[in-house]
Amino acid sequence: MLIVEGPPKSELPACTLALGNFDGVHKGHRVVLDAALEKAREAGLAPAVAVFDPHPRRFFQPDSPPFRLMDDVQQADAIRELGFERLHVLPFNTAMSRMMPREFAETVLTGWAHASHVFVGADFEFGKGRSGDVRILAGIGSQIGFGVTGVTLKSNGDEKISSSGIRQALEAGDIDAARQLLGRPWIVRGEVEQGDQRGRTIGFPTANISLGDYCRPAFGVYAVRIRIDSRLHDGVANVGRRPTFDGTTERLEVHVFDFAADIYGQMVNVEFVRFLRPEQKFNGLDALKAQIGQDAIAARSVLGADATDEGSTKP
Repeated sequence: MLIVEGPPKSELPACTLALGNFDGVHKGHRVVLDAALEKAREAGLAPAVAVFDPHPRRFFQPDSPPFRLMDDVQQADAIRELGFERLHVLPFNTAMSRMMPREFAETVLTGWAHASHVFVGADFEFGKGRSGDVRILAGIGSQIGFGVTGVTLKSNGDEKISSSGIRQALEAGDIDAARQLLGRPWIVRGEVEQGDQRGRTIGFPTANISLGDYCRPAFGVYAVRIRIDSRLHDGVANVGRRPTFDGTTERLEVHVFDFAADIYGQMVNVEFVRFLRPEQKFNGLDALKAQIGQDAIAARSVLGADATDEGSTKP
């Protein structure tokens, strides 16, 4: 898949273009994305996606809490796996934020992406002050030469599947609901960082991973799987501030079962499987060690049952 950041260096083939933030590339998004893929097949055009970087929320509210469901690499991988041939990463900066709808359509949709047909969510808004919507985009498209389809996002019962709904599920510790809405496990990707090695002193060494701009799930202990060097390992993780040590930094710490290799500096993927208990403060290391031992037993039980339910084995 070709990834194009900003204006392309040369003219690109005409495409069908799915336009949006697509944070999470979840089941709701799939309706828009699948429609763009189907149109591309019918018309013999290149299927493409356009996303904004940074996310407009981060641009307009730089101090807002972390909220992303996936990082840029994960998003590109998910879009590639669906069958798209091109990803346009649109620089959402001051200049783009001030574009009126027609200028955005002419500059970006036809000028950069060479879109023949644009697919957006039915509630899509764009342009300075959110002055454009699907109706306005369709009107502009009819004048300058591209079609527009506003697609109603897939629903879960009576509610539209949305990134905000998935964040709410994660914040409540409802990993099963988040996985169902995403259509895949929720995974945090990050680099293993040097920690204070307190876990090693009590027999539970951990891989410490920054949460970056990922939304924060419920603070507490989780059964997880962690992919290291393409191999999947079971583990137990804590998300939070480590109140036993009066910590203030939010972090993800993973104790990998039956694993002793040095993985500092490596990129890993941590798949959240089940929320086990809320984070709590202990009176000392002995109490903490005893509880982690119980957490590890619970995590092994959950992960064993989960693998059996899915009929899968670790690669």
